[in-house]
Amino acid sequence: MKFAIVLLAAFSLSSASAQLALGRRAPGFSLPDINQKQHDLQDYRGKVVLFDFMRTDCPKCQTLTQTLEQVKAKYGDKVQILSVVTAGADNLDTVKRYMAAHKLSNPFLFDCGQMTASYLNITPQNPQLHVPQLVVVDKTGMIRKELNENTPNGLALPSISAAIDPLVK
Repeated sequence: MKFAIVLLAAFSLSSASAQLALGRRAPGFSLPDINQKQHDLQDYRGKVVLFDFMRTDCPKCQTLTQTLEQVKAKYGDKVQILSVVTAGADNLDTVKRYMAAHKLSNPFLFDCGQMTASYLNITPQNPQLHVPQLVVVDKTGMIRKELNENTPNGLALPSISAAIDPLVK
């Protein structure tokens, strides 16, 4: 019984800390794309930004890629999609092949892990990166939503649209 209470308290605290991440200022970064052009969050001020934390060999990430193409068609230039891959999991060749195979034009950014860790709150207590993860940042640079396969309705177009719609008005 005592263990159950401690477990429930720990779950409540972890849920609260996950909720606290929402509404915080999105951390700054400067990351290169496949052409070595640096991208900075300030470059996208005034747009809703979707950070797609992914791996090119992840089947669920490939499904999300197709959904994000629908998002791009629906919202046009009101929304910027930035796919983020980490060194070690992907490299220039794997990303170029992935972009060509899926006919993608949105920037793919290469992270050594620091940007991913700061956005997804990866810590020694929460050390694992689960992909895909989608982080929604509003026009002013505030994190408004984090979506993953455990989110109600997962990473389907309706749940992504529900997160974006109030932000693009």
